[in-house]
Order: sequence, then structure tokens, then C-alpha cells
Amino acid sequence: MQLYNTLSGKKEKFKAIKKDEVSIYYCGMTLQESPHLGHMRAALTSDVLHRYLLFKGFKVRLIVNFTDIDDKVIEKAKEESRDFRKITAYYEEEYKKASRRLNILEPYFYPRATQHIKEIIEIIEQLFKKGFAYEVDGYVFFRVRKFNSYGKLSGRKTEELVSGARVAIDEKKENPIDFVIWKAMKHGEPYWFSPWGKGRPGWHIECSAMAIHYLGETIDIHGGGSDLIFPHHENEIAQSEAATGKPFAKFWVHNEMLNIKDEKMSKSLRNFIPINDLVEEFAPNIIRLYLLQAHYKKPLNYNRDMLNQAVSGWEHIKVFLDRTSGLEEKPIVSYIEEFENRMDDDLDTPGAIAIVFNLLHQANVVPEKEKGPYRETISIILKTLGFDITGEESKELSPVVDNILSLRNELRTEGNFKMADRIRDVLKVSGISVEDTEKETLWRIK
Repeated sequence: MQLYNTLSGKKEKFKAIKKDEVSIYYCGMTLQESPHLGHMRAALTSDVLHRYLLFKGFKVRLIVNFTDIDDKVIEKAKEESRDFRKITAYYEEEYKKASRRLNILEPYFYPRATQHIKEIIEIIEQLFKKGFAYEVDGYVFFRVRKFNSYGKLSGRKTEELVSGARVAIDEKKENPIDFVIWKAMKHGEPYWFSPWGKGRPGWHIECSAMAIHYLGETIDIHGGGSDLIFPHHENEIAQSEAATGKPFAKFWVHNEMLNIKDEKMSKSLRNFIPINDLVEEFAPNIIRLYLLQAHYKKPLNYNRDMLNQAVSGWEHIKVFLDRTSGLEEKPIVSYIEEFENRMDDDLDTPGAIAIVFNLLHQANVVPEKEKGPYRETISIILKTLGFDITGEESKELSPVVDNILSLRNELRTEGNFKMADRIRDVLKVSGISVEDTEKETLWRIK
């Protein structure tokens, strides 16, 4: 299995630190807004990686954090004149709701930054002992120049950062490129007690503390959106490795952005698509198909036409799965191997989905009794990619629709085809497709 490692700038063979267990830390949301489709692209990248490692036989310890205290959260609390804890609790539940709806596996834990002030202070104290941190007026800064390999993730050189910096931004710093790891309290803002006075942690130090606390000083994979490479992940590496003296993460996996008209989807640009609104319009499997048909390393523009194509694609898959229910047999080994080859090549989800449609094409030309192996192979691939093929979406409707179709069948038996057709048409308008076969009447949610 190979993954593209941002740290080396190339694909590398993945080998876990422990023989049968993989540790992953993924940067989650800053809790000052509702989750949008861009957030969920990162979440789905993490989910596919999680699921595929399970498929390969690993145990996976995945941590996805929440940033529940930083400048943006405080600004949101001031705007709404509400306690920051109520705001972050609301958006955390919004994110978890979206994740459940999209069939994203729960991580081992969702830690919050404010739950780990003790661990944050301990790391900062280590940085002081080793000469990497200094304090000015209650603010604590990291000495970037002292960390010789700063820039190894992003490729940025400290000389370039100095020439592009404006010293007047913060005259407290010894060097304009130093970054803050503890902020002194400002009037009316949340604070915690520390050896440097009342204050709160900087954004970057939060993730270092949580990752090390749950996964150890060196982890297998650290991931997130490509917008986090600099400065967030670069600074995480610097402060973590300066404190422990050990490599922080072996692999850095970054998904590219979901854009609208080539601009990153974000609240600040007012061009974001709230995911919980989109799920009301498009089924979760359709959204997953839309996102996974593009490789996670490729930028993706939000496109309604492509979403509608995903609707048609998923309908094609769903019809086949419905028609072949009960025909489960052994999968076709050669196609499972091809699926593994695709996914072993840096999680090639477009290639994996292409195999599904190739199997559908082939299954359509074989006799009904020979479709079982195709169904089983497709099911294994789809489940590994995180699609929900259990029919959960139909369970609540089943008794109602079954009774309506029972009445319709009685009308057909009596020869009242006009009324039977009318019922079928009404169901169609309601999003339920009805198909009469020689043996029975089938229905599905469109």
C-alpha cells in the first residue's frame, strides 16, 4: 500500500509503527460554523483511509479533534452575545449529525482543545526547558529559528518568511516569524490559569497536545485539508519535535480543497454549502459517490451537474442491488484484487468506483442466476468505500408502501388499471419508484 506523503513530496510504501495497529490524527472542525461540504470532503478522506486500513486487517486508532477555543470561536461568541461553550456544543453536534448521516465511522475519540489545557501547558513547559519558548507580557512564543528543520513540510524557508513578515504586527516577538503558543487574557475573553498568567492556548499547540496524549510522541498518519499544511501543520511539527526530540508523524496525508468557481469553500467567502441542507436534497450515498469519483489529491469544483450525474449513477447501482437481493455468493477474486491494487495506489477511489460500474455492465449480460458473484463483489467494494447498502433508508417507509402496493395489486387483479397506474404515478412523484415484474412488484426510494 502506498500513500502520498506531503513530507517527502512523493508516494511511499506504508508501514505501520506497530505491526497490526495504525494511529491516525485528523484535524477536525473549528466550532464556529455549521459544517459544509468542504469539511466533509476532509472527513470522507479520513473515513475512506480508516475503512480501507480496516479492510487490510489493521486495527485503527483514529482521533479527530475539535477546536473549541480560538480567535474565530471568541469572535462568534461576541457576535451572538452567547457563551462560547454553548456555540461550540451546538456546532459539534451539527458535525456529528452530518457524519452519521454520511455513514462516516466514528473515530476512537473526538477530543476538544479545552479538555486538554493541562497537556498543553506541559508541552509548553518542555519547550521552555529546551530553549524553544519565551514569554513576553503573558504571551508565549516559539523560537522558529532554533528549530533547524522548520519548513520541511511546506517547503518554505525561514529567510523567505522573514522577508515577507511585517514586524509591526507584533513587536513582542524576538523574531517576526515566531508564532504564539499561549495568549495572555484579554478583557471579557475566556481564560485558564497557567505559569505565565491567565490566558488561553494558541491554535497550533492544541493539536500537538491532543495527538501526543492519545497516540504517542510519534504517530503513523497525520491528516487534514491542504490549507492546513502552512502554517498549522508546519508549526505542529516544530513544537512537537522540539518538545519530544522525536519525529512527530511518519506520513502526512492532505486532501485538496472543494471549491466553488475555483475558490476554496469557506464561510468567510460566503460560498459554502451547509452539508445538513444538502443531505435534505441528495441522499448521503449520492454525496459520497460525487466526492469519491474525484481523487482526494485533486481539487474539486462544486458542480450541480456532477451531483445529478451521481444521482443517476447511484440509481443504476441501487436498481441492480435491489433486483439481485438474495443472490449472494462468493465474490470474484480477480476483481477484489483489482480493487486492492487501485486502493493500494494512494486510495484511488475513482478507479475503485470504475470497477463497480464495469461489474454492473458485465452483470447485465449474464443470466439472472449467475449475477450473485457480481453482486457480492460490488457489495464488498461499496461497503469498504463507506456506502450504506443495507437499505436503512427504506425501513421506516416499508409498512406504509407495502400496504399501498397491496391495495394497488388488488386493483390490478380487479382490472382497475387506471387507478393502479394513478397510485404508481403518485408514488413516483413522492420519490418512490415502482416496477412490476412477472413474480412481484418491486419498489425503491429514488
